[in-house]
Amino acid sequence: MTRLGRAFLVLFVWLFADSWAQSPGRRTRYEPNWDSLDQRPLPRWYDEAKVGIFLHYGVYSVPSFGSEWFWTNWINLRNPDYIRFMQRNYKPDFTYQQFADQFTAELFNATQWALLFKDSGAKYVVLTSKHHDGYTLWPSKHSFGWNSVDVGPKRDIIKELAAAVRSVSDLKFGLYYSLFEWFNRLWIDDKLHLLLQQHYVDYKVRPEQMELVQEYLPEILWSDGDWEAPAKYWKSEEFIAWLYNDSPVRETIVTNDRWGFGTACMHGDFYNCADRFNPGVLQRHKWENAFTLDRTSWGQRFDVTLADFMSSKDVIKEIVTTVSCNGNVLINVGPTKYGTILPIFEERLRDMGRWLRINGEAIYGSSPWIYQNDTLTPHVWYTQGKESNTAKAVIYAIVLEYPFDTNELEIYPLGKDINVFRNILLTGLDFGVDSDVLNRQTTQISLLGMEDTELTWTASHNKVHIVFPPKHHIDKRGLEYAWTFKITIV
Repeated sequence: MTRLGRAFLVLFVWLFADSWAQSPGRRTRYEPNWDSLDQRPLPRWYDEAKVGIFLHYGVYSVPSFGSEWFWTNWINLRNPDYIRFMQRNYKPDFTYQQFADQFTAELFNATQWALLFKDSGAKYVVLTSKHHDGYTLWPSKHSFGWNSVDVGPKRDIIKELAAAVRSVSDLKFGLYYSLFEWFNRLWIDDKLHLLLQQHYVDYKVRPEQMELVQEYLPEILWSDGDWEAPAKYWKSEEFIAWLYNDSPVRETIVTNDRWGFGTACMHGDFYNCADRFNPGVLQRHKWENAFTLDRTSWGQRFDVTLADFMSSKDVIKEIVTTVSCNGNVLINVGPTKYGTILPIFEERLRDMGRWLRINGEAIYGSSPWIYQNDTLTPHVWYTQGKESNTAKAVIYAIVLEYPFDTNELEIYPLGKDINVFRNILLTGLDFGVDSDVLNRQTTQISLLGMEDTELTWTASHNKVHIVFPPKHHIDKRGLEYAWTFKITIV
């Protein structure tokens, strides 16, 4: 191996070691500490999936006002808007628990949901098993009278959706679980004892976590509600070690980074860091951008206007900018108390699915390119496809804004200034000398969705000038929101 080749390997291992998706080999036993747990390779499926659906569904779907934090905003924070809403619409002694009787889900059709998620192009789905109000969407043995079988729908929502997703699609199924509960007396008592006792964890959290994993076999466990206590209080390291070593989903399970204050962006198979996290620059560790189609609420609400919703173009932009920087997207939808998904959410998901059917090869299974976005031409983002025996590199240039004025585009997929030494270090590929890196003998360019149309393009040193096909031809093929050029270097 040449000196350049060895240098490339060292740099590439450093840059992508944490985000490599490795196949499980000889089973490793992990110790219940972060130093050991952080060594676990990320299961390959998660990195390749890229796109997931998040579902916030529960008793808060009944008032459908403000957000899923309705109960604490009303009772604890005494928010005037929530107080006014209750005074105008409910009798004076009405309690949050009484909403559960109206959480009927009579129109809930798990198969219909699963088929929509499949059509959306998503590869995994995460359902809230329990939010901060403590109400569970399964008959928890540790939440008597406050679960979806005892009160409300009288149905095991998790069981029905998990079965439907696995029956009609190849999507992975995951569960969200809130560690804390606003009004749980065990939790409040532990806080009064300065968290020196762990009765809430021992008698509520841990039994429910084990029950969820063993009963429903989730391949994602999305933890939340951790920020009021350290990971040691939640006994997070012990639980994750069990997940990785002995649980029935040990080979495929992935977890996020919300396991106690101080763990965000530090520990976990993938990092969330914060809601709607999208740094816009390459992250070494695998991460996820969880965001809402309703810009301000995770739960369904009716106090909205059209301006509160992301457009389909907004959604595609979020996918592209996230995946280019080594992230996945988890796109949240809030179903209604009846068990339906509002048409505006369905439209966004189906638009996303149509875009991904055309452009998916630039998203699924892709990896970050040496540059995440074009340094000279705005609104152009890059991903890298899988290499083959006939291609040194496959680069996808995804254009977020159409050049209506010129119908032409100039991009710099190898950067503003080509430096052969630098590009060999970053890619491991020798593209040739400076003067002939990109040319018609070594380079093929096509527009995804119009592969049968020969493009007019020229290359000069590090610049590629591309002429789009006639716009009416593009529109006829259903290409919208963002346009992807595939650049193959042979």
